[in-house]
Amino acid sequence: MLKLKKRCSAVLMSVSSLPSPYGIGGFGDEFEKFIDFLISCGFSAMQVLPFNLPDFGNSPYGSCSAFAGNYLYIDPQKLKNDGFLTEKELERCVYNGSPYTVDYDFVYKAKRNMLNSAFKNGFEKVKAEVEAFSKSNPWVLDYALYMAIKEKHNGASWQEWELEFKNYKTARLKADSLKDEINFYCFEQYLFSKQYSEVKKYAEDNGVSIIGDIPIYVAVDSVDVWKNPELFCLDDDYLPKVVAGVPPDAFSSEGQLWGNPVYDWEQHEKGKFSWWISRLERTLELYDTVRIDHFRGFASYYTVDANAKDAKNGEWKKGPRMKLFSEVLKRFGNERIIAEDLGTYSEDVAELLQNTGIKGMRVIQFGFSDGDSTHLPHNYSKNCLAYIGTHDNNTLLGWLWDLDENQRSTVLNYCGFKGDDWGKGGFYSTSCRSVIETVWKTSAAITVIPFQDLCGFGSDARMNIPGVPKDNWRFRTTAETIKSVDEAYFRKINRLFFR
Repeated sequence: MLKLKKRCSAVLMSVSSLPSPYGIGGFGDEFEKFIDFLISCGFSAMQVLPFNLPDFGNSPYGSCSAFAGNYLYIDPQKLKNDGFLTEKELERCVYNGSPYTVDYDFVYKAKRNMLNSAFKNGFEKVKAEVEAFSKSNPWVLDYALYMAIKEKHNGASWQEWELEFKNYKTARLKADSLKDEINFYCFEQYLFSKQYSEVKKYAEDNGVSIIGDIPIYVAVDSVDVWKNPELFCLDDDYLPKVVAGVPPDAFSSEGQLWGNPVYDWEQHEKGKFSWWISRLERTLELYDTVRIDHFRGFASYYTVDANAKDAKNGEWKKGPRMKLFSEVLKRFGNERIIAEDLGTYSEDVAELLQNTGIKGMRVIQFGFSDGDSTHLPHNYSKNCLAYIGTHDNNTLLGWLWDLDENQRSTVLNYCGFKGDDWGKGGFYSTSCRSVIETVWKTSAAITVIPFQDLCGFGSDARMNIPGVPKDNWRFRTTAETIKSVDEAYFRKINRLFFR
């Protein structure tokens, strides 16, 4: 585990976006080469998106497991090197389409076939290791059993299974009849863990911290809800009574209807929040530091009727607040936790942050629409992370481009931009740099820049558009693009502003 320096900088880069011949980034050489690139630029950390398996919209924020790793990141070349794949089986993983987007249809099929071959070729050789790994990580067997039963039911949601499988306790009695399938999913997670441990060690040995991300909610069709239905607000048919979301905001006029089941916090409290403690323990095994998504949901959370078509008419309910975080802080402290405290803000969120001492987030793109906003750089404190943008924001150049002339003038004047004609030639890059440097010179403990903004990319390179269900989470880059980044410039500002 590496501790983040008190003053440093990071690059936000999803593992899925790394260069790779296999249609999606992963834990191959591309990960270690990106660590080398960060070092050359003077960055101290890499912030990633959640490692959870993505949902049907390819989002990693509504997974079928809060604990399992994304098998799409398992590297085929390393499997071949370890004797799990033949050359011909490796070639089937190669993607011949665009290197700039993830083709999830291809990747899901290719990686699943790859793992089937690897399991057939090599499971017996590592069976003892897989069993030891599963025994020391009890969540692995739960995940494997859940996935094996789901496979038996052709992918149907667990609410549609027969009663003997729908009930976790009785389903465990059926495990022997699904032994091969369970072994396969344990093997999958073993490979994920093994390969990630290797690249994580490389980062650690070279002084680069990994900042992870933990979604606040899980999908209703998940091993977590299946095993622990009492911890969620479900009806007698195990369907959500209400679902999570956020009210209308700058991202969406109809709000965001996430559809995740919300927690029954009274039940969590009765169990001394053991599920959350286990979840954070697992997450902090993966990452040096973790960002908790939608932190404000622990202060108060927004619920919408499960049958609603949008999130306009919801209800705010009181979250667990310090009841949960007293247990969290007792176990983990606050140095390795970051609060994503964006969105609808209120005094209860501010109070919870103050009571926990956890670092919050500021995003310069949010700073110019609400007077003397806390997101304006002159208001940043040492106990925060300052972002050029998050995975939900437009790119920096795209944001500047979309502003009207008066707003853009305000932003550029604030950031000391000296150009007199924003729309010509090199002024695009110099205007972006004036914004970056304005954030870099603030008091914020950590500054974070998305990889796309290192490159000066426009809106077509953004990762996600909240509230839009299609064509998100697909951005990829190439080795040539990474080489084209002005390393000397970022090395210079990281040194200049003591990051």
